[in-house]
Amino acid sequence: MTTTGPALARGSAQPPTAVYDVALLDLDGVVYVGPDAVPGVPAALATARSAGMRLGFVTNNAARTPEEVAEHLCDLGVAAAAADVITSSQAAATVVAELLGDGARVLPVGGPGVAAALTAAGLTVVAAAEDEPLAVVQGYGRDVGWAQLAEAVVAVRRGARHVATNTDATIPSPRGPLPGNGAMVGVVSAVTGRPPLVTGKPDPAMHAECVRRTGARRPLVVGDRLDTDIEGAGRAGAASLLVLSGVTDPATLLAAAPHQRPDLLSVDAGGLLDVHPGVVPADGGGWRCGAWWARPDPERGHLQLGRTGGESEREADGLDALRALCVAHWTREPDGSAPARVRALGAPAAAALSRWQLSD
Repeated sequence: MTTTGPALARGSAQPPTAVYDVALLDLDGVVYVGPDAVPGVPAALATARSAGMRLGFVTNNAARTPEEVAEHLCDLGVAAAAADVITSSQAAATVVAELLGDGARVLPVGGPGVAAALTAAGLTVVAAAEDEPLAVVQGYGRDVGWAQLAEAVVAVRRGARHVATNTDATIPSPRGPLPGNGAMVGVVSAVTGRPPLVTGKPDPAMHAECVRRTGARRPLVVGDRLDTDIEGAGRAGAASLLVLSGVTDPATLLAAAPHQRPDLLSVDAGGLLDVHPGVVPADGGGWRCGAWWARPDPERGHLQLGRTGGESEREADGLDALRALCVAHWTREPDGSAPARVRALGAPAAAALSRWQLSD
């Protein structure tokens, strides 16, 4: 793997299992979607382990305890222990304990994982604003409703510190994106007029804790979200692999801000086992990845996408055209996140843009 060039351009001449010692994997949208594993991922992770890569699981979902998460992973065929799991509830509990001291009263809002993490950190869990909590820690929970949100609002308006485990607006599901913790945090903030302290990804504390636990020297963050996983990797000084099995689609990736652009790209976490082609300058301008090239259209201001070679020249994962487009667009927009406008040159390019829902 080279060390120069734009984000995503470098690629990896060896599979990540041969380059990185630990994969720090997000869960929702990476290992599973809803209750079910992403197809093929448990087997891919087992193969990555057999190749010598260690795995850590880093999730912004605060609803469950590490023990429950590990049990779910084992049920899906992914070997895991509670010690392998870092949740945003744990990160929030650590931050609150450091801010307020041992035994401080805290009101949890969210799933059981929130209260369990607070108790494990030596804090006192209370049930109501009348218990005079010094902080409200809010994390995702499927059963969070008006009563809990109202209690949080009252406590924060009375002076409690509002701490959010994360502000992910959505969570992936088999039915498409659903409201995440960020949507519920927004309700409390809108009513109180006070922004929360956010402790989960992209804050580097979670990845740093997983690095400490695993002793990683060359960690690779694997995630499906640009604003948490990829940005968090950069803030923690780690390389990143974006997977398209969760909430990020090609249009969102193309519009990524500079601090949210991944080092590697794959369809799913099986990309840990694959070589990742680099993106190189193309003859006549623009960028090339495999048989695909992307370049600016000087007359219309679009990007042009085209393909050379015969139909037999197929890339391993079908993403070479997207890699070329990303690097071409990001090179033209080094400091911004403007949407890309792409014009297809030829039927293969038109098919690729249609598949990714990128219009001319």
